Amino acid sequence: MSRTLVVIKELPEHLRERIRTTAEQHGFQPLFFSSVRPAADALREAEVVLGYSPRIPSLAPNLKWFCTTFAGIDLLRGPDVFPNPEVLVSNSSGAYGVTISEHIIMVTLYMLRKLGPYEELVHSHVWKNDLPVSSIKGAHITLLGTGDIGTATAKRLRAFEPASIIGVNRSGICPDAVYDSFIPAQDMDDVLGNTDILISSLPGTPYTKGLLSAHRLSLLHDQALIVNVGRGIVIDQAALVQELQNGRLLAALDVFETEPIPEDDPLYNCPNLLITPHCSGNMSLPYTVERVVDLFLEDFERYCKNEPLLREVDLKIGY
Repeated sequence: MSRTLVVIKELPEHLRERIRTTAEQHGFQPLFFSSVRPAADALREAEVVLGYSPRIPSLAPNLKWFCTTFAGIDLLRGPDVFPNPEVLVSNSSGAYGVTISEHIIMVTLYMLRKLGPYEELVHSHVWKNDLPVSSIKGAHITLLGTGDIGTATAKRLRAFEPASIIGVNRSGICPDAVYDSFIPAQDMDDVLGNTDILISSLPGTPYTKGLLSAHRLSLLHDQALIVNVGRGIVIDQAALVQELQNGRLLAALDVFETEPIPEDDPLYNCPNLLITPHCSGNMSLPYTVERVVDLFLEDFERYCKNEPLLREVDLKIGY
């Protein structure tokens, strides 16, 4: 009997055909669904699943490899998500650099060029064009996270001629020359005071939770801009709200401690804040969907040859 590959994601036909052709070449029967519920029967026989819901592993007793269409895996780290601890887990890291880096550039310019205040003036029928603005040119930029997203962002920011781009990660090592320097996360206090734009693409892990504490936020100089597209738990959100309310910092946030943001959350009324609803890294950009399939098929070939997956993750570490 053929092995079963289940894909739970709406895909254009040309991408389904790519998966279908490759799967059948390796003796797999590919089945496609748009959501988990109609896939329930197929999941009972699935050996490999490309999908996103943390419900999937519990519905697939024969599962050997789960590839999530997301880059972040925090939703998969619960104690009961994987009944079988031997299941290989991989992510789609490498698919989101373009869409998220473009989002970062967009919101950074939006905040620095005062687009929000200008929109308010125009909506009030006020003609005013002399608000003070800032520039990426000459700015000191610190990137928390130097993976696909951080590095894709650094490459795009480089065209704006910043004064410096510093990469921060756990090891303090990154081979990409787009960064001016690298430091380990434990030393980030040394650069925060000189940072004009602080960008976080860090995943949500026990290590990163609260990494941008109230103390570290206080080290940033007045009118520094924080952009967060990683996970909301990285920032002490209550401390950031206080900094925003007193007008000291600026922020563009795509991720939050609780999502959706509760209706009575003070974030909604914070000045100097741009909120986007966790939309920087979804699969609405066709290029991203293409890359998710590319990366999955690359690892699928390796899986069929009993070779290590290139994007296998460690659920204990969180990436």
